[in-house]
Amino acid sequence: MYIPFESLPEDSRIWIYQSSRKFSDDEITEIEKDLVEFITNWSAHGASLEASCQIKYNRFIIIAVNQEVQAATGCSIDSSVVFIQNLEQKYEVDLLDKMNVAFKQGEFITYKTLLDFKKLAKDKSVSENTIVFNNLVNTIEEFNECWEIPASESWHSRFF
Repeated sequence: MYIPFESLPEDSRIWIYQSSRKFSDDEITEIEKDLVEFITNWSAHGASLEASCQIKYNRFIIIAVNQEVQAATGCSIDSSVVFIQNLEQKYEVDLLDKMNVAFKQGEFITYKTLLDFKKLAKDKSVSENTIVFNNLVNTIEEFNECWEIPASESWHSRFF
């Protein structure tokens, strides 16, 4: 069952999928429609999941589930991954590669491999104050507090 993202409790579980490129506005419209349709029909062992989604910066797909109503199970999580894989194919992007980093450079979001980010840190092209996206957050509360943070406050700090 799809509900507005803002209506989910802060302890709702989330998954963040980072795109290897920015989606166009037309692509965002299509993806949002497909996401709502998927979430409307998403279930775990036949029970509807109270869930939502949002897209940030035309690059990050966030899916959330209220685990208090019905927990996402292995099969339901697998079906969401298949959905994301289908988006990857349809839009020719990587959404599941966790070996890449997105960070802000001024108003722009830059996407680099982990090795390239490490080199940028070594060359001082990015610093501990660079705003990074910590896609390892697990709840809406963590998302709100710890998703966009200085590199020094995330797992990225090991590169400085």
